[in-house]
This record gives sequence, C-alpha cells and structure tokens, in this order.
Amino acid sequence: MGYLGEIFVMAMTAIFIQNFVLSRFLGLCPYLGVSKKLDSAFGMGMAVIFVMTLASAITFLIRKYLLLPYGLGYLQTISFILTIAALVQFVEMVIQKNSPALYKSLGVYLPLITTNCAVLGVAILNTSQMRSDGITTYNFLDSVLNGFFSGVGFTVVLMAMAGIRERLEYSDVPKAMKGMPIALILAGIMALAFYGFMGFKL
Repeated sequence: MGYLGEIFVMAMTAIFIQNFVLSRFLGLCPYLGVSKKLDSAFGMGMAVIFVMTLASAITFLIRKYLLLPYGLGYLQTISFILTIAALVQFVEMVIQKNSPALYKSLGVYLPLITTNCAVLGVAILNTSQMRSDGITTYNFLDSVLNGFFSGVGFTVVLMAMAGIRERLEYSDVPKAMKGMPIALILAGIMALAFYGFMGFKL
C-alpha cells in the first residue's frame, strides 16, 4: 500500500471507525450543546477542524524540538493545553470580528474548545500512534493529517446530530423526552450506528 493508501486509511479511521465523539467519547460537551442548529454546528465544526489541525502541527514541533531534546517530556500535557488555549483565543477573536452572529450563537461553547478533550486527545494520540508497519510513529505530515481528519469526523457527527435535532423540533416528541433526553438517546443510537464501522478491515 502506497502513502496515498495510508492517508485514505487514516481518513476513514479518524472519520468513521475511531470517531472521537462516537467511538472514543471525547468532545461530548460541544457535541450535545451546539448541535441544535445546523449553522452553529457548522461554525463550531470549522473552528474545531482549524484548531485540531494547527494544534497537531504545533504540538508535534514542540514535542520533537523542545520537550524531548531537553528532557521535558513530563511537561507534554500542560504545554499542549497552553498551545490549544492560544489557538482557541485566536479563533475566537477572528470569529468575533468577522461573524458576530456566529460568535453569539456559539456562545460559551467556543472558548470551551480549549477544554475540549478531543482536541487534546488528538494531540496526545499523534505522539503515541503507530502507523500500519507497527513500528514507525507518526511523522509531522501524518500528525497534521490525522488532526485534520479527526476534526472532519467531529464535524460530520456534529452536523448529522444538528440535522436530526432540527427535524425533531417539528416531530411529535413526548413532553418528557424533549430537549436533552431525546438528544442523549439520539447520541446513543448514532454511536451504535458508527460502531458498525468497526467491522471494516482497511
């Protein structure tokens, strides 16, 4: 299998087979909180893709050229969190300046990307993930692509959830099930559906 084949496998794995939300159960807070409207879900998804991709690139460089050479590997988690926080602040300022309506609709969930465990999870997994040969760890390009595809996977399930929840607004849902109860049941059903991808051998 050539390198393009490995990239395809990485994409399918990150988006469907080991989706951060429905397989690893990371990033559930924005998944449930911002999935009420398609517009806000799309905006959040784009922000997460941007932050995950850049965080994967920067954290790889920090670990390889700063932490490991100077024996500071024990500072990995805190340095990754600080990097992600800085990126989220940048994204927040850009969205606030260019799209005030989207900034308002995202509300508190935009700064919460800083504490979104999916973003930190992809950065940490990039440092410990093995490629198909079972020996070589992810290189810089692999890390960036894995971060991008993981963000795409997050956006796919966020958009799917938002689309279904918008339809549910016009459905005859029992009063006791409206809001978060039906969202949790829906999230469980989606997780079961994505669990079916586990059977694929790539």
